[in-house]
Amino acid sequence: FEENSPFQTFEKINDSIALAPGGNDMKGGDVMILYALKALKETGVLENADIQVIFTGDEESTGKPLSISRHSLIEAAKHADIALGYETSTGFDYATIARRGASGWHLTTTGKRAHSSGVFSERTGAGAIFEMGRVLNAFYEEVRGEDLLTFNPGIMYGGTFMNYDALSGQAEVFGKTNVVAQQAEVRGGLRFITEDQKERARAKMRAIVEQGNLPQTSATIEFTDSYPAMPPTEGNLELLELLSEVSQDLGQGEVKAYDPGRRGAADISFAASYVEAALGGLGSMGSGAHTLNETVNLKTFEALTKRTAILIYRLIQ
Repeated sequence: FEENSPFQTFEKINDSIALAPGGNDMKGGDVMILYALKALKETGVLENADIQVIFTGDEESTGKPLSISRHSLIEAAKHADIALGYETSTGFDYATIARRGASGWHLTTTGKRAHSSGVFSERTGAGAIFEMGRVLNAFYEEVRGEDLLTFNPGIMYGGTFMNYDALSGQAEVFGKTNVVAQQAEVRGGLRFITEDQKERARAKMRAIVEQGNLPQTSATIEFTDSYPAMPPTEGNLELLELLSEVSQDLGQGEVKAYDPGRRGAADISFAASYVEAALGGLGSMGSGAHTLNETVNLKTFEALTKRTAILIYRLIQ
């Protein structure tokens, strides 16, 4: 957490729960990796194994270009067969065989600045904000609907003059009720389960932006790549089945696939396309990730670490 945050220390609440900044998402998973490998090393079974552990400190702000900020992760994946992700667990009985990718979009509309008495006239037209409304409504009506595809306009502003600060996420806007807006912007996110789905959605959005503009307006849209998708594959499903066998052999019960529509993007997606199989959501359990009430579940910590150790052991045999 930031230095000025009041949430800085680990505090055990009872024998099962502890308040811990980042303890659930995802330092708990880091500890699980280290202790599982420590146990395997002490039993002498890692001599011929090739295991790389990649820790990144900037998942929430990846940095650009991604080819540099995720270089070590991608290079490790190119020489691996299996990728395991230890972001926060989705539950004791679940693991993640698929994760949606994340992309940004920036929509800009322009209109003719004029006195509002002339709005809708041939000379003045509709203005930037009405054009923005047309585009967003068309996105909702025409692009929405594919399974696991979502897009969200996160911030919108419009008027006569505008300034947006990307670092703070704040916008300054000046406008008047009797002046037709000359510009408007929306910045949003796009979630998708495959790269093909992402490109289809982008194509539909571009077509809406470029066609049917209201009188005296124009619109443009730009897209930025962030996290790739980790689609469900046969290899991922087979890896889940192996994890489930381990869990049942330990008396912990079956492990099922978690709904990818309920998870965000994750670093394992950068590795998934290079390996034969990938599995995520293997970290610690807890609640309140990214908040001042973040907790880590200590009661399940040992059991999940055992599960990881045995899974790795069976994979390297």
